[in-house]
Amino acid sequence: MSAATPRVALEASYRTEVRRVRATLVRVLGGLEEAEEALHDAFAAAAERWPQGGVPANPYAWLVSAGRFKAVDRWRRQARVEGAMSELARLAEAEAEWNSPKPETIEDDQLRLIFTCCHPALVTDARIALTLREVCGLTTEEIARAYLVPAATIGQRIVRAKAKIRDAAIPYAVPDPAELPARLDGALRVIYLIFNEGYAATAGPDLTRTGLCAEATRLGRLMVELLPEPEALGLLALMLLHESRRAARVNASGDLILLEDQDRSLWDQQRIAEARSLVEPALVAGLVGPYGLQAAIALTHAEASCFGETDWVEIVGLYDRLQRVTPSSVVALNRAAAVGMRDGPRAGLDAVEAVLKAGGLDDYPWAHAAHADLQRRLGLNEAACAAYRRALVLTRQDSERRFLEMRLRQLAP
Repeated sequence: MSAATPRVALEASYRTEVRRVRATLVRVLGGLEEAEEALHDAFAAAAERWPQGGVPANPYAWLVSAGRFKAVDRWRRQARVEGAMSELARLAEAEAEWNSPKPETIEDDQLRLIFTCCHPALVTDARIALTLREVCGLTTEEIARAYLVPAATIGQRIVRAKAKIRDAAIPYAVPDPAELPARLDGALRVIYLIFNEGYAATAGPDLTRTGLCAEATRLGRLMVELLPEPEALGLLALMLLHESRRAARVNASGDLILLEDQDRSLWDQQRIAEARSLVEPALVAGLVGPYGLQAAIALTHAEASCFGETDWVEIVGLYDRLQRVTPSSVVALNRAAAVGMRDGPRAGLDAVEAVLKAGGLDDYPWAHAAHADLQRRLGLNEAACAAYRRALVLTRQDSERRFLEMRLRQLAP
């Protein structure tokens, strides 16, 4: 065996097993910090031993066992702490199970970790940071780059979240059936927020951050595999449909291309087909919730051969259902924009202005951009310029700023 073979195997194991090993060590050791330390110890041990002894037949089981034994050794050295020996005894009794873990136990470990990181006792920013760190395996620096904040800020969020889990004794467990609907919604929301930041970055030079989109989609797939609830299916379908258009959303210069101007031949038909297979059964069965309805709207766009063939009647109807299920000012705004496509710009302008008058969107740049677009289509150029300028003040995303500036130049006297 060449010296490179164990090293390659170790690198491959890190890529494929690190998430599962971390999740199992959290359960075995009872804490995130303990699991993180044991994870590093396990891979350090593998780097030392695999070149001499060869790659084990089950790298996952070897790494879990190594991490556990390293933690036990560390705790034994600290056995002066009251209660430590009883914990060591409990872990020793379970040794056989960790050396030959069952596949369903491995899956449950990952699901437990997702629900722990997405626990409602944690603030939203902490849930997102902790999920990306502990479930997705991103480094603090990678998360900080994605959200354009200092690494120290992300580090503090993670530390506070871990302390909250420890101090509040939040269990590493899948919620009971009675609690599951509410807890599932919270977990899916975290995944959705991660995807949204990747798909439409709030700030920075790039409109999309493919790494975040990929991690959110991976989490969505994991949730569907472990818990195939209709809303988990709907969220995965929604993310796939948005991702199917990624190649057509910006030009070579990174400038934003609106849906109506996109080259639909660039849309990923494989992702669209997969999304259709996920969401259509739920639609037929009448089991769709907010994510399923959003996926149905995105699918209606995807199935139109061109923008002019879009079924706006269907889209407005779906927004009506979405507004009944989860009323919000953003849903109302999107519905108003769809009304403008179905019934003409005057009807759309009236609908958008009614939404703006209701409040809640003063600081949302795309509310003012939608208002400006309908005014532009009606030839109300002065009012449109004012609305575009308002949107320009509010946006922090470079490609969005360039798009709004282009619109202003087009309307300039």
